[in-house]
Amino acid sequence: MKIILLGPPGAGKGTQAQFIKEALKIPQISTGDMLRQAIAEGSTLGLQAKSIMDSGGLVHDALMIALVEERLSKPDCKNGFLLDGFPRTLPQAEALTRDVGIDVVIEIKVNPEEIIERLSGRRVHPASGRIYHHSFHPPKIEGKDDVTGEALIQREDDKEETVRHRLNVYQNLTHPLVQYYSQLVQSKKTSLKYTVINGMKEVQEVKANIFRALEII
Repeated sequence: MKIILLGPPGAGKGTQAQFIKEALKIPQISTGDMLRQAIAEGSTLGLQAKSIMDSGGLVHDALMIALVEERLSKPDCKNGFLLDGFPRTLPQAEALTRDVGIDVVIEIKVNPEEIIERLSGRRVHPASGRIYHHSFHPPKIEGKDDVTGEALIQREDDKEETVRHRLNVYQNLTHPLVQYYSQLVQSKKTSLKYTVINGMKEVQEVKANIFRALEII
């Protein structure tokens, strides 16, 4: 099964992606991991991407599409894959539809204010990576790691102003994909299945709803 997972940062895509890939025994492909792998392998496309990234630039659509399609041609993708973080733009989505074909798009929908609460409330113990949340999973002593007693930090990506910026980027660049896939389904020119999942529910309920949509028993 070829699956795309859509949703803003903080919607729970990473958590749900783990459930899906374990249930279906398919690889989860994120653009970050894919770029690092292509660069490590020294492929022509990987070296092109490295050159752009080393100069501080953003990898353009044509190169990203080529990198993804190269990754999807690997043997472990023969029985399907889960794309997380790709496509991000309309040209990327159109290329996937044309060149690869996608079976299911799942959009995890979460209210922006809920996302800001989820992310800005997170605190991390840098040495171990343990994550806390002031509302959902607070440490025993405020600001301290439960195990070591060392200070917790707030990552730059989790600061409220950064979260709001990331949500704006998603809204401007990636949210139009929602309209694209919805219209594609309505056109009846594809067998693509598009499903919206309420990400405001508990993790296990979200998982159950996604599994139902994917017909995973």
